[in-house]
This record gives sequence, C-alpha cells and structure tokens, in this order.
Amino acid sequence: MKDFKRILVTAALPYANGPVHIGHMAGVYIPADIYVRYQRAQKRDIKFVCGSDEHGVPITIRAMKEGVSPQQIVDKYHAIIKESFAQMGILFDIYSRTSNKVHHETAATFFKKMYDDDLFEEKETEQYYDEKAKTFLADRYITGTCPICGNPNAYGDQCERCGTSLSPEQLINPKSTLSDAVPVKKKTKHWYFPLQNYEAWLKEWILEGHTEWKNNVYGQCKSWLDNGLQSRAMTRDSNWGVKVPLPGAEGKVLYVWFDAPIGYISATKELTEKWEDYWCKKDLPTEQAGTRLIHFIGKDNIVFHCIIFPAMLRAHGNFVLPDNVPANEFLNIEGEKVSTSRNWAVWVHEYVKDFPGCEDVLRYMLCANMPETKDNDFTWKDFQERNNSELVAIFGNFVNRTFVLMHKLCGGKVPKLHEDILDNTDKALIEEIKNAKGKIEKAIEEFHFRDALFEVIDLARKGNKYLQEKEPWKKASEPVAGSPESGANQQLIDNCLHLCLQLTANLAILINPFLPNTAKKMQHLMKVVDKMMDWENAGKLKLLSVGYSLRPPELLFRKIEDEEIKAQVEKLRANALKAQEKTNTMEENKSGAGSQESEPQTSNLKPQIVYDDFAKLELKAGTITACEKVEKADKLLKLEVDLGTEKRTIVSGIAQHYKPEEITGKQVIVVVNLAPRKMRGIESQGMILTAEDKNGKLYLLKPENTVEPGSTVS
Repeated sequence: MKDFKRILVTAALPYANGPVHIGHMAGVYIPADIYVRYQRAQKRDIKFVCGSDEHGVPITIRAMKEGVSPQQIVDKYHAIIKESFAQMGILFDIYSRTSNKVHHETAATFFKKMYDDDLFEEKETEQYYDEKAKTFLADRYITGTCPICGNPNAYGDQCERCGTSLSPEQLINPKSTLSDAVPVKKKTKHWYFPLQNYEAWLKEWILEGHTEWKNNVYGQCKSWLDNGLQSRAMTRDSNWGVKVPLPGAEGKVLYVWFDAPIGYISATKELTEKWEDYWCKKDLPTEQAGTRLIHFIGKDNIVFHCIIFPAMLRAHGNFVLPDNVPANEFLNIEGEKVSTSRNWAVWVHEYVKDFPGCEDVLRYMLCANMPETKDNDFTWKDFQERNNSELVAIFGNFVNRTFVLMHKLCGGKVPKLHEDILDNTDKALIEEIKNAKGKIEKAIEEFHFRDALFEVIDLARKGNKYLQEKEPWKKASEPVAGSPESGANQQLIDNCLHLCLQLTANLAILINPFLPNTAKKMQHLMKVVDKMMDWENAGKLKLLSVGYSLRPPELLFRKIEDEEIKAQVEKLRANALKAQEKTNTMEENKSGAGSQESEPQTSNLKPQIVYDDFAKLELKAGTITACEKVEKADKLLKLEVDLGTEKRTIVSGIAQHYKPEEITGKQVIVVVNLAPRKMRGIESQGMILTAEDKNGKLYLLKPENTVEPGSTVS
C-alpha cells in the first residue's frame, strides 16, 4: 500500500426523510467509525465527513403527503439522525447537510465547470407527469399491476412480490401515488453525463487497478462495465434541490446523485480552510500519495460511488479518486428484509430509549454480525445471547474478576511482576498479548471488522482461561511445596494478577475502536489518561505501574432478560401490523371500500390473457418427499419434490400454515418451468400452487386422486 500523507473517510449521506435504523448502522456507520477511531489511535492525519442528504423526489413526496414544506421535513429528520449518530458514538469531524448554502454553491460550481468544458449532452425526452399534482414522477412514485406475477401494487422500478426489475412502461394500469391520476408522457429537457466516454478509463482504473476491492464491489462494477455504460441525466424537474446554474433552466435542479457525493466536498470545506489538501491532487514524490479517499457505503450505492462519482471527479479534473470503497451487504431483521414502509425496522433513536446505557451492546452486535460479504440477519434472541454469553460472560467477566481479585489479594494496587518465576503458562499469555495487536491491526486495515473484533474477545477469553488455570484465590491459603512460609504464594498471585491487569489495559486500547464507551469505563477504573489509549501502546506489558492504586470494580455490562427481548419482538410485529392497517385504510378510502352501496370490488383481478399465455406454463404433479423449515425465516419451508424423472428443491412461503411433518408425502402441483430463484441462500427450482381463502389461510392444490409423480397437469 502506498504511503499516504493523509486519509479522508466519507460515510454515505443518510436520506433526511426518516430516522436511521440498525441496517444503516451495520452497513455503513459502525464500520466507518471503527476504522476512523483506529486510525486516530494510530495518530494519523484523518478526517471523517458526513451529512444529511436533503434533496430528491422522496423529500418532496413526503412533504406533500404530510402537508408541510420540504424544508420542514429535512429539518425534522436531520436533527433526529444527527442525534442518533451522537448517541451511538459515531464521531464525525463534521456532520453537515446538503441544504446548506456552501453545498449549493459547491455543487452548482462543479456542474457549471463541467458544462463550460462541454462535458454534458443536452437532450429532450418524454417523462411521466402527474397532471393533477403538477409534477414529474420518479419511477418509484408510479404503481400498477406487475406484468409478471399480477401484483396490483408493483412499483415503477420493481415488483416487491416477485422481485422483478421493472420500468413504468411495463406496468398494467399505472397510476400516480400522489393523486391516483393516470400519468402522461410530457417532453422535458435535461443535461446528460456521457458515462460511456469514460468506460475504457474506468475499466483500467477499477478492473486492473483495484483488484484488492471487496468481491461484491469489484463484481458489481465489472458487471456494469461489461454491460456497457450509457449517458445518464444529471438534472431533474423540481423546485427542491440545487438549482441548475444555467439560463433557461428554471424549474430544474441537479440530480440528487450528482449533488449528494459533492456533499462530501462541501462538508470538508465547512470543516477546514485546508479542504483542498484532502481533495485536490498535489505534487508529491511517487512513493507518497496525497490523500487516501475511502467511501463507506451500502451495496445499493456501489455504482454511484465507484463509477459515476469517480467519472465526475475525473471529468472535472484535479480531484483525488477513491482508493477503496468497502461496501457492505444488507442486514435483515428476524428473517425479513428491512422495510421502512412496513415499519419493519429497529430504529436507533428508539433503541437508545429502550436500552439506556447499552449503546456499545448494539455496536458490538452489529459488528459481530456485520454483513461484510453477504446479507446477514439480526434477531433479538441473538442480540441477547451475544450480550450475555460474550460481553457479560467473557469480556466483562474477565475485567471484573481481575479487579475483584486485585483488591482482595493485592490491596487494590498493581502488584509486582517476579520475572524469575514466570512459568510457561505466564509466558504463553505474554505472547498472546503481544501478538493480538498485529492480528487486529491487519484485520482492520483490510476492512475485516468482524475478524478484528473476534480477536479482541478471544484475547479476553484467553485471559479467563489463564485465570482459571492459575486460581490465585486458592493460592492465598495454600502452602508452597518445599517452603515453610505459607505467604510465599503471594509472588505467584502477584504474577497472575499483574499480567491480568496489563491484559486489561491492552483490552481497553484494542476495544476502543469498537466499543468506545466501554473503553472509557475501563480507563476510569484504571485511572489512566487518554494518551495510554494510543495504538502504539497495544501489546506492551508495562502500561500500569507497579504500586499504582486502581478503583474498585464496576460491571461493564448487564445481563439482558427474556422479558426485554420478548417486548422488542412484540413491538417489531406490532409496528408492522399498524403500518399494514394504515396502508389498508388508505387503500379502502381510495376505493370507497366499506360503503353499503359500493359495487363489488374487482381491483385485484389480473388482466385478461389468451390461451397461448397459459400454455407457456408447464404444470406437473409431484410428491413431497422431504420438508424442513428454513433457518431464521418464519414463513419459509424447504421442500424436496419428486417429479418422477428428477427431484427438485423448492422453497415455499407456507411455514405459517403447515408443519413439515404434515405435508411430507403429500402430492402437489408444481410450476416446473419457472426460472430458478434464490431465497435465503437456497435456490428454489419451481413453485407449488396454493389457494388462499378470505381469512388468509393457504391450502395446497393437489390432484383429486393420487397420480404418478411427473404427471402433466392441463
């Protein structure tokens, strides 16, 4: 790695139309904060910038629905988000916002420079428009019937039932979510950034120059580049955002994904007058680069940070480019994807109220379960188990036992180390303390935060094992073999507790990037200054001076009880139910449902098809030969189905209606020519047919009489 003079870390700008949840924290902000705290402990020149993303269509949509101005929306959520970060110990050098004047000026100037350099294409196109609301519509704000599965509430960019990516043109009976009006096409002019002009450079820069990037990041970039890049509009029709700084561009603003990453630059401008030192290229020796720019983001932002923003920086000129973009995958909750519309989320501002003083516990859980290479799942039961069995029983237990024994057997002071009687067990622990620093350092530098945290906890685990082997509480009353003095064991006690206290001091340094509040508590117990927490002190064995008085023990963590976990699970499900009831009420109000005079409702009927459409399906009878629940997925069963000439694995969402033993041996009807689809990491190779009654109960569809597996259904 090059010897960088300074480091600039950015964390994805959270969208200021709602609070932040634990998925945001695990994906972006906890890993970024760990990395920055570690680099600060290394005493490196590093800046950590972030801020609220306050422009874009979702802001204006929310404002319309709530009957307030967009500024009121962003003011409300900017304050909530900023406070949540502070409560969770995310220590930005600056947390700004894109509605600030300095950002508008910076983004507009950036755009104007590119425009003056003739780097945009001006095009007139047709886009969907809501004539009632008098606004152009983003794809997400158009709904209709999915042409693939018939879901009547599919969005203009994706159907959330079958997962198919869509465009508004594909929807059947499309309508605006703002007014229910049928959207119409309307001509509009915009400025496009020709990404294809930078394709060759991007291939060389990423595919050849950054093979060290995480597989998910590198792979997504390669896929985009292999498929070819196209021009992308950098402006939008709206009155909310950074105004396009050109004559005749009234009613147009910069595309939110053009102005948002520039927010990193404008935030750095607010932070320091020397912002150019961090963003602009400098003439330096070839062996020393200027700034190492690192973007911490979620996987849904990879394309913008790895392709579009770097191409913008390259086109503008004189800006440093990202050296790494360690994007994480998504964190699901209790087996289901986070959904803000369904309120299926654990909100940070609510967590800190429900678990006061337990911010580090959540940081620990989100790091230990971080979705670094694949989507991971958060469950409240796992949260409880990790707290009770790892933080309380391993880390906290070791520190507490050490302090209790030190006060009981050594008068509350750091005992002397008698080096002449160190045995192999003592020496092995000394080596573990020395070696831990390098392991943790390497893991953090390579963005493997889970591995780094494991090494810290493992060191505490080894401390517990050492204490258990040495048993200093027994030696206080035991005579020493061959010695008439019963107090001769004190030297062995001294050595044991001296090493345990030095290990405790090391644990405080090593845990600091991960659990800063816990490290502060340990500092308080040891009565040491901040300087001791510098990373250079990790691995040393003379951090606490002999004879130094330490404070009485205090518990670092508390047990989390079953009742607390049960309450959180119930709260999660209750919130989702309320959100669903609210959605149902809104739909009923729109359709007039509930009126005694109303006509029979037909809105859920799918569009008419012809026989040729039906003939495309291949249906066969099959026999379920094995069945089991899918781990951490309440609704899914994994079936093995015999189709006569083959057996297939099929994942079906019927776990809440059937137990595995109830349907093993039963016959079902299977759609066998459905494209395979991965669900919870399992490839489902077909679909079994079911019927749903008015109460939501599912029933398996099956032949009237038993037939041979593989029999055709027509």
